[in-house]
Amino acid sequence: MRTVDLFCGCGGLSLGFQNSGYEIVGAFDYWQPAIDCYTDNFNHKALKLDISKKNISLKAIRPLNPEVIIGGPPCQDFSSAGERREGARANLTISFAKIVKSLRPKYFVMENVSRAKLSDAYTEARKLFKEAGYGLTEQVLDASKCGVPQKRKRFFCIGALGEKDGFLDTYLAANQSVLPLTMRDYFTQNNYELPFGYYYRHPRSYSRRAIFSIDEPAATIRGVNRPKPPDYIKHKNDAAAPDSVNALTVKQRALLQTFPSTFRFCDNQAVAEQLIGNAVPVNLAFHVARALKAFENKEENCRSIEFVDWLQKQHKYSPHAAKDVISRLSRCNRIVLIQNYSLQEYFNSLENNEQFKKLSKSVQSQLKRAASLYCEYNETPHHL
Repeated sequence: MRTVDLFCGCGGLSLGFQNSGYEIVGAFDYWQPAIDCYTDNFNHKALKLDISKKNISLKAIRPLNPEVIIGGPPCQDFSSAGERREGARANLTISFAKIVKSLRPKYFVMENVSRAKLSDAYTEARKLFKEAGYGLTEQVLDASKCGVPQKRKRFFCIGALGEKDGFLDTYLAANQSVLPLTMRDYFTQNNYELPFGYYYRHPRSYSRRAIFSIDEPAATIRGVNRPKPPDYIKHKNDAAAPDSVNALTVKQRALLQTFPSTFRFCDNQAVAEQLIGNAVPVNLAFHVARALKAFENKEENCRSIEFVDWLQKQHKYSPHAAKDVISRLSRCNRIVLIQNYSLQEYFNSLENNEQFKKLSKSVQSQLKRAASLYCEYNETPHHL
């Protein structure tokens, strides 16, 4: 589907959608370093555009005939700690909605920090979306359960013309993992060896911990990355002593945002850090894009949804227990793809796999049970 990315930044959202098969026909931003970085990594250029200027924006976007508009309006002006003050850039959320309402693409995807959904700007934007005839799926997604080894929660508003509210809820849930993805697991899966077990992430205040383990999801990657102060005093919740613990490098932070190792950032470290911290993680974007594509095609995730329904009806699984099975089945497929195997052949392939051998006996049993249920489901004519 023809897709336009507004507020494209360095391209995390674009890359996730492109990896899922969408055709990115246009990308726009107003910050020149973001435009340069994006253009250096894609086969198409990002262009400079002030989205707050509606008529100029429509003139640039309309000829592209987008079927999907995606974008993450700047989030820095949505205050935290429950305060209601909103800066001028929060109005870009409304600008995004005005463009969507004017062009009425079949779908749109808007991403922001989780607290943005409580803002006055979003309330106004939501009103515009509904006036334009969109059904809305509004969810806060935990990136660590969507293929990103990072504790990062983001709000997504996804619209489809003429659909009911909540149209994508089940699709988004179908491929989420039950357990969060740790740094160690992610880097091991991608054949990248981390040379440390702990790292420093500068806290917003010293009432919070600053030293984290790679055996947990990374702390949220922000737009700044400061070194550990020489006089840093260990916090009671730090995962390790501060000795020999350092901040993450630019490359490591980019990998935690699930950019490929080949993705290029500028030599200016401060600018590169901001580009990385502002980006939508590529795998989180891919998770949303894949769910939307499955809804559009009524195929891949339909099978997962039917499997969930079958588990609940045939085996009396609760919704949560059925979701656990889906998560374990996804993990099976990451080790050995289940297609084209009989159950016994699949078990043999799993048991001979080095990654599977490293799992505990209880986890191995859970994964084999999920595979067994899926094979039973496939042999049943209920879904034909």
